[in-house]
Amino acid sequence: MQRNGELTLGLYLIQAGYNEGAWRDPSVPANGGVDVNHYAHLAALAEAAAFHFVFLPDSPSVVEQDNANIARVSRNDTFEPITLLSALSSRTRDIGLVATATTTYQQPYHLARMLASLDHLSLGRAAWNIVTSGNKYEAPNFGEEELPDHDTRYTRAKEFVEVVKGLWDTWEDDAFVRDKETGIFVDTTKLHLLNHRADYLSVRGPLNIARPPQGHPVLVQAGASESGIRFAAALAEVVFTAEPCLESGKRYYATLKEKARALGRKDDQVLIMPGIVPIVGRTKEEASAKLQRLRSYTHIDVQIGTADRWLGFVTDIRSMDLDSLVPESLPRTNFIQSRQKTLLDLAVRQKFTWRQLIRFISDSRGHLMIVGTPDEIANAMVDRFDQRAADGFNVLPATVPGELKDFVELVIPELRRRGKFRSTYHGQTLRENLGLKRPLNRFAQSSR
Repeated sequence: MQRNGELTLGLYLIQAGYNEGAWRDPSVPANGGVDVNHYAHLAALAEAAAFHFVFLPDSPSVVEQDNANIARVSRNDTFEPITLLSALSSRTRDIGLVATATTTYQQPYHLARMLASLDHLSLGRAAWNIVTSGNKYEAPNFGEEELPDHDTRYTRAKEFVEVVKGLWDTWEDDAFVRDKETGIFVDTTKLHLLNHRADYLSVRGPLNIARPPQGHPVLVQAGASESGIRFAAALAEVVFTAEPCLESGKRYYATLKEKARALGRKDDQVLIMPGIVPIVGRTKEEASAKLQRLRSYTHIDVQIGTADRWLGFVTDIRSMDLDSLVPESLPRTNFIQSRQKTLLDLAVRQKFTWRQLIRFISDSRGHLMIVGTPDEIANAMVDRFDQRAADGFNVLPATVPGELKDFVELVIPELRRRGKFRSTYHGQTLRENLGLKRPLNRFAQSSR
């Protein structure tokens, strides 16, 4: 979307909410993760507020280390994203549908076909959040002992995405004539084999479904390491990032836009959307009380387990003096390197103890968290937009539906009062609503 003064907003759609203890809140359905009506209600709230999209995270594994933590979290009881979004496509009309799928443990033909199907089902509202698996427990689910190393995952991912885009182009837009009079269903002069063969993948094509309504579903990506930034600059159209500090957010924004420009891409075709965890109250005290209540729902073992996971098990936190300062130097691992760096750099800068860092990760996982009034939350969002640290935000409600409803009813009107958020949809497809160009077919171009 061109920077016309309005924010882009997505909803991070998670069964209970972003806070680790959210599922214990009395207002949260305990079985929401496997209740399509619960998700449909959340999507309807976001669509009524004119959010650009709902965003479904995913990991194809249980992520906790031990049964004590598995017993206390709700994330292991939820739908696979493309399946759920296919169901939601018939229960929504305008809002975009972003599905997370890994390039590390998928086949490009299968994924290209599923995402094309979702784009057709939704009449052009599909998007793919491209991830490379970073959780070590995924590897044994797919016949491997260990994850590929970080740079290898990104190198393969780049090839994988190019294959998927190529498969989406194997039929030209008007190839399927479906002419009953002549008996010709498809014009095969507008069929193109991919015949891809390179370092990691070998895929012939063509895809056995017509080109998606959007040409390509929107490409979303969430990496912020050096490899991740290079990947985003080359391929991503929406970038989801964790930037809790304004100055680091401005640096990230400037770096990514500059790298994209160097590759011939326009600024308004790469949208940067950091996450925000808004805990809103009509007064500051009310908002703070909400956060304290949520913290009381989260067992200390779960907090430590979450910190261990997001820090990539850089140290045995359970053996640490929790009231000692986080040291300035810790090893980096094969996990999500950008998030490790964000969290550890912040801890050093803020002089966090391990206990404070553990709580911070439990509350926000490194995203910007604003605990305050609607005016305070709107001010923080607008400030980051105006200072070019964000083109918009992926909103991560601490609980759903409660905190989502409060955000919609209290913060959205403040953003509109400032002229910073729309009140209706302006296009038919997600690309149109985001201001993103529809990609030309690579084969049709080359044949003319």
